[in-house]
Amino acid sequence: MRKRWALATAAVLVVGAATAGVALMPSGDGAGPDERDPQVNTMPVQRGELSDMVSQYGILTYRGRPDGTPYAVINHASGTYTELPSAGDRINCGRALYRVDDRPVLLLCGTVPAYRDLKNGDTGNDVRQFNRNLHDRGYDVAADEDTFTPGTQKALGALQHDNGVATTGALALADAVVLPEPVRIAKVTGEPGGTAQPGTQVAQATSDQPEVQLQLDPAQQGAVKPGDRAQITLPGNSSVSGTVDRLGVVTQSPPASNGNPGNATVPVYISLDEPAKAGGLDQVSVRVEIRTGGVENALSVPVTAIVGKAGGGFAVEVVRDDGRRDLVAVKLGLFDTTEGRVQVDGDLREGDHVVVPSS
Repeated sequence: MRKRWALATAAVLVVGAATAGVALMPSGDGAGPDERDPQVNTMPVQRGELSDMVSQYGILTYRGRPDGTPYAVINHASGTYTELPSAGDRINCGRALYRVDDRPVLLLCGTVPAYRDLKNGDTGNDVRQFNRNLHDRGYDVAADEDTFTPGTQKALGALQHDNGVATTGALALADAVVLPEPVRIAKVTGEPGGTAQPGTQVAQATSDQPEVQLQLDPAQQGAVKPGDRAQITLPGNSSVSGTVDRLGVVTQSPPASNGNPGNATVPVYISLDEPAKAGGLDQVSVRVEIRTGGVENALSVPVTAIVGKAGGGFAVEVVRDDGRRDLVAVKLGLFDTTEGRVQVDGDLREGDHVVVPSS
């Protein structure tokens, strides 16, 4: 995994490679007329925006729980699984998720897990949540009502009828599964014809919103923050922009088989600006570049224009209008690895031409 500070080191190595086999330049005023080279390659000094990046690979998948794992679909019915969803199926709140003994088990949406039967006169947060589900599906119930009223009973009867369930006037624990939102089935763990046992997992599910998950070196934790902009390169070399949505806590991977300790990483989750561009891709490797900072009005030169000075420090060789070549000392600032440029501070002006190696 590439550390953020390694970008500057890598850029200096590029400078070293570019100047390999060339003696360090003296710190004098410049070359004489007999040392001019009309064939020298130059690039202009520019002024503008430079960006700092964290660049590495991540996994494009679907958003689930805050820690990136899928939701567990826990069954509460007893009997036989007679119909199960398939991986990739999308199921809305209030619709049948699967069937036990040919009886639909409904998906309800909320944060309070199902833990009891609900009937007329019951009160509580789970009842309010159920009323909100009925209201959101278009049934005539107050969304903030925390009591199972005759209106709730009537709306429940309509919901049961619409889903082909016998009208009972109550919601049994076995009749529904509660998850935070409409879901996309990631994996089915139950088997058609298999035994449905209360408290067992029948499937795993996510939202239908794609996100990129990557593991960051802890040294980069301070560099990346929620709201940072990102560019994701998808398979086929298409790209989509995104935003860092959240960071997880530092985790330690299991020790290696040779006894070496596992690596510590920080999970990073990136939402996509245009989810449709992901095209249903799941569990695929993508290249991610996160913009972690930048300078809006920087004077910069190509990284390959940097040369070492005798005695230490860095310089660029400037070709003047009359062909004279001067060595100008510079201090290095931000490295923009995407553009291959580096911020410089020295006796330079925008539009000056600096010597770069031949391609």
